[in-house]
Amino acid sequence: MSSQNVPLTPLHIGGQNKPSSTGATYEVRTPSTKKLVSVAAAASAADCKEAVEVAGKAFLTWSQTTPGFRSAILRKAADLISTPAYHDKIVKLNVEESGLTPQWGSMIDAGTSKHALTRAVNLPYQVKGTILPSDLGNTAYVVKRPMGVIFVMSPWNAPLGLTLMTTLPALAVGNTIVLKTSEISPGAQFIAAELLKEAGLPDGVFNVVHVAKEDAGPRVAEIIAHPLVRKIGFTGSDRIARILAAEAAKHLKPCVFELGGKSPAVVLSDADIEIAARAIVSGSLCNSGQSCISTERVIVQKDVAEQLISAIKNHASKLKAGGDGKLSGLFTEASAENVIGMVKEAVSTGAELLVGDLKRVGTVVQPHVVVGARPGDRLWDRETFGPVTTIAIVDTVDEAVELANTTDYSLSASLWTTDVRKAVEVSKRIKSCRVLVNQSTVGNEAGFSAAAFGGTSGYGSFDINSFLDEQLISIPPADSDPKFLLVDF
Repeated sequence: MSSQNVPLTPLHIGGQNKPSSTGATYEVRTPSTKKLVSVAAAASAADCKEAVEVAGKAFLTWSQTTPGFRSAILRKAADLISTPAYHDKIVKLNVEESGLTPQWGSMIDAGTSKHALTRAVNLPYQVKGTILPSDLGNTAYVVKRPMGVIFVMSPWNAPLGLTLMTTLPALAVGNTIVLKTSEISPGAQFIAAELLKEAGLPDGVFNVVHVAKEDAGPRVAEIIAHPLVRKIGFTGSDRIARILAAEAAKHLKPCVFELGGKSPAVVLSDADIEIAARAIVSGSLCNSGQSCISTERVIVQKDVAEQLISAIKNHASKLKAGGDGKLSGLFTEASAENVIGMVKEAVSTGAELLVGDLKRVGTVVQPHVVVGARPGDRLWDRETFGPVTTIAIVDTVDEAVELANTTDYSLSASLWTTDVRKAVEVSKRIKSCRVLVNQSTVGNEAGFSAAAFGGTSGYGSFDINSFLDEQLISIPPADSDPKFLLVDF
C-alpha cells in the first residue's frame, strides 16, 4: 500500500492540525505484520519551537483560569471518551499501531483513559496553600502556582491512557503541554488533542508533535533547551531517562520520570494458592508482559511452592501468542530476541525452564515460566517486557522481602496472604510505589489510581504537586516599622 493512500496523523499546534513545515512524514506500521497503517507528520526544529512558544503564550491566560473552568473542560472530556466513537478508535489504533490485542485496547488503554479523565475532574480544586506562623507578627502564607510549559514524552504500550495519566495533573492545575508522541503510536496519542479540543480546551494549551526516530535526539534536546520549558516528564526506559536527565541538567531543569518495573508477587504460606496463581499468570502475561507493572518475579514460600508452581504451569500453558491466540506479539523483533536471550542466559546458569520453547517467530514469543533465576541474572534484575514468569523459592518471610527488594524497579508489587495483620506489616517492608494485597500487580489501583504514580521507580511523581511552584508571601501589620534593615540610616 502506498503511503499516499493511508491517513496522515498531523501535528497539533495552537489548536490547529497541520503538516510538518518541511512536508516530512514517516511511516507507521503494525509491528508483527509490517502493514502500513498511516503516516505521521515529522516535526521539524521550527515546528517544535512553534509548539513551545504557542504553549508559552497560552500559559499566560490558561494559568489564570478558575478551577471550575478547567474542571468543566475535563468533565466534558470524560463524557466524550465514554462514547462508542472514541472507544472504538482507541481500540483500533492500539491494534494497528502498537500491535496490541483488542482486549488490551478496550480494558486497559480505553479504560485507563476514562479513569484518568474522571479522576482529573477534581484535580483543579486540590491545590492548597499553607498559612505559616510568623515571629514578626506578619501574615505569612505559601501559595502554589502552575509552572509553565511542561514537555511530556509518553510510550506506546498504553498510548492514550499513559499520555493522559502523565499530562492531566499538569494541565488541571494551569500548566500548558507540549507532548512528543512515541513514533510507534502517534495516532492513538493524538486522540488526546482531539478529545480535549472537542471538550473546549483553549487553543495552544495542549500541543502535539511527532518526531521521526532518527530525528528524536536533536528535536528533544532543542525542546528541553527552550527557555519556556519548565519541566520534563517521561515514561519509559531508564536508558533513555539517563540521556534526558543529562540533557535537562545542562539547563538545570527538573524532571519527573516513571521508569518501568520488575514487579514482584510475594506469596506467603497462608495464601489462597489457586487465586494467587491465576492473578500472577494474568499479571505476568497480559499484553504479553509489555507493561511497566507486569508481574515479572514470583517469590513463594517453600511449603506452598510446589502447589503454586503447578497451578502457574497449568494456566500459562493454556495461553498462546500470535495468530488467534489471546496474547500479542512483541513490539519489535529486537525486543523478542532480547527476551529469549534473557531466558536462555538464566537457563544456562542453572535456572529450570518449565514452560516455553526458547524460540521466537518474528515478534511472537510464547509464554515462558522459569524457576531458579537469581539476583545477578539479567532475567531477575532487568525488565523483560515480555511474556516471562520468573519464580524463586524461599523459606521465610524475611527472605521473601529481601528478595523482593533486590531491584531498582519498584512501581508495583503484590502480596498474597490471608492474614490481615501480616499483610500490613509485610507491605510496609516492600520497596514499591504501591503494594496490592491479594491482587495482581496489574490491579485497578495500579492502573487507575488518583495517587501519584512513579515514586520509587525513577524520580518524582506524576501528581499535581510535581507541577506547581511554591511562593512565600509575607505581609507585615499596618503601620509597622521595617524589620531587619542591614544598613543604618
